[in-house]
Amino acid sequence: MFAGICRCDLSLETVPGCMKRGMLILVSGPAGSGKTTLCDRLTEAHPEAIRRIITCTTRSPRANESTGIDYHFLSRANFEAQIAEGVFLEHAEVHGKLYGTRAADVIAHLDSGKDALVNLDVQGAATIRSKANADKELADSLLTVFVRVTDPIELRRRLSGRGTDAADEIERRMAVATEELRHAGEYDHVIDSADRQSDFNRLNAIYLAARQARR
Repeated sequence: MFAGICRCDLSLETVPGCMKRGMLILVSGPAGSGKTTLCDRLTEAHPEAIRRIITCTTRSPRANESTGIDYHFLSRANFEAQIAEGVFLEHAEVHGKLYGTRAADVIAHLDSGKDALVNLDVQGAATIRSKANADKELADSLLTVFVRVTDPIELRRRLSGRGTDAADEIERRMAVATEELRHAGEYDHVIDSADRQSDFNRLNAIYLAARQARR
């Protein structure tokens, strides 16, 4: 169940005068898998249907990132206060930084009939799936996709090519990726990453098929 949200607000049934609720699309994958680019491209391809959920983090913005566009950048104290208030649908600590998805942000999109797209780490996705096990409405709204890079040499090349992380950070991310890859089978769909266009074609096909199935 969505934290802090009344159950009556979660119904996926079509209410007279209202649109049917949208899907909650979770996309996960290790750093360097290209999942952020894929999410951006999917929302750009379906601007009337999909809204990307901007998640919160305590990490500092990179040079090309802006608050409210890439993330909501929060202080750790602010983030922890919101945890205590029950604001987050899910939250987790990754690479020593806190990340979380506000329940109200998801609800706002689903209530409008839009599909909500979240770029989420495996911990956060596991939290939402766990909640869905006890909440049929939430379970029925979920579509989960894991973007997998099976070749460690290729993953290292991608991480190094970004030019945003120091060598020790790349090593840490490689270690985390090894653990994250073990969770790929928990998702509805797995995309074995090849190149940006092929990966996008696969994600788009998964999305369109899920939309068709819900009609």
